[in-house]
Amino acid sequence: MQFWSREEFIEKFRQVGQQRYHDRHPFHQRLHAGELTRAQIQCWVANRFYYQKNIPIKDALLTARCPVREVRRHWVQRIIDHDGCSADPGGIERWLRLGEGVGLAREDLEKDRLLLPGVRYAVDAYVHFVGSRSWVEGVASSLTELFAPQLMKDRLIALETHYRWIDPATMTYFRCRPPLASRDSENGLDTVIQYCDSLEQQQRAVAALQFKCDVLWAQLDAVYQHCVAPAGVPLS
Repeated sequence: MQFWSREEFIEKFRQVGQQRYHDRHPFHQRLHAGELTRAQIQCWVANRFYYQKNIPIKDALLTARCPVREVRRHWVQRIIDHDGCSADPGGIERWLRLGEGVGLAREDLEKDRLLLPGVRYAVDAYVHFVGSRSWVEGVASSLTELFAPQLMKDRLIALETHYRWIDPATMTYFRCRPPLASRDSENGLDTVIQYCDSLEQQQRAVAALQFKCDVLWAQLDAVYQHCVAPAGVPLS
């Protein structure tokens, strides 16, 4: 069977986003509706930090395993974006400042004192996936960024509207990230399309994106079950 055309391939990715991206998760829906408590927001911020700080680690693994110089030259920028350099504090530092803005101690985040086992398991599984599968599958798994910019814009509006106790100055992560996510998703999509030259490789790439969506969903499941469901709001 001939492999998918560019348009068909892109549509497969978009279908995954429509069906499985975590913007549809009940936790995000409650967050955006202004229905979460201070403690629930803190739980989410603390646990999401474990994912944030592992992003450059998985990107370093992917870069080390990629034999294509041009791909590495683009991909290394992702590590810099999160770790920071010179005057740019980077995404990890911006998330730490968000943590402080919601009333968390920086040291508690850095030392994983509030980390839930389910979140640790999901994030570690993602890092292992990128370190053990083909580098092209690792690139494909990053394509959740195709759907991230609008979610982050909606999230910023929700936080500023419904959670005014959070210092707006600590929300810079959500202001800075959308254009970077758009840039990265375009580059990642072009890379996957270029280097998947068989139907099997294309199918593996789609499956990698599905896996990443499951990782993001599993993180929210863990947070929801820990701090929302006990309050009598079942996960539907």
